[in-house]
Amino acid sequence: MSQKVREFMVTWLTSNGLVPYPDALSEMESRAAAIAAGTADEAIWLLEHPPLYTAGTSARIEDLTDPTRFPVFEARRGGQYTYHGPGQRVAYCMLDVGNRGRDVRRFVQDLETWIIAALAEFNVKGEIRTGRVGVWVARPDKAPNADGTPREDKIAAIGIRLRKWVSFHGLSINVEPDLSHFDGIVPCGIKEHGVTSLVDLGLPVTMNDVDVALQKSFRQVFG
Repeated sequence: MSQKVREFMVTWLTSNGLVPYPDALSEMESRAAAIAAGTADEAIWLLEHPPLYTAGTSARIEDLTDPTRFPVFEARRGGQYTYHGPGQRVAYCMLDVGNRGRDVRRFVQDLETWIIAALAEFNVKGEIRTGRVGVWVARPDKAPNADGTPREDKIAAIGIRLRKWVSFHGLSINVEPDLSHFDGIVPCGIKEHGVTSLVDLGLPVTMNDVDVALQKSFRQVFG
């Protein structure tokens, strides 16, 4: 007997300009509710925000080192403090995790695999580390840490929330943001390593290039 394969209809949305964070949160929540109700397709929303910090459910106030630099928003997603701003591709993922196996850990791993596959399109080796959320790249071109361990920089962040088994929030990849904007927080609570971007790594990559890579690798990982 042949097995029926579940088909998913994912709509890709791209916003030009900088989307205010409260507007994005409202739109995400509305779309996630519609997906849960069966009245809308799953969606990936690609956008950029004006400079801001978001606090996840595990954020520690001491990691907000410059609280007046940019607006700070309570994100209610998993994770700690994260920066969003121009030059960073945010991909909000409104996906039906209930119909995709109801395995939250596997879903997060798939998000990590998706980022790594997208970075590989530019010959960048993204890696995950136990105890460190997000995707990292080795920096042999930089001096090692004070304890002698190799330097690694974060290039992508992940933070999701589920409601009625539908995800929202998602991931961000640093394409060409102002990396000094990260100085107002301890990104994801990790002091021992820094942040980088595709352009910081010497790659002349555009936002459109990243969008193409994300769409291609999404199909490879999520179908």
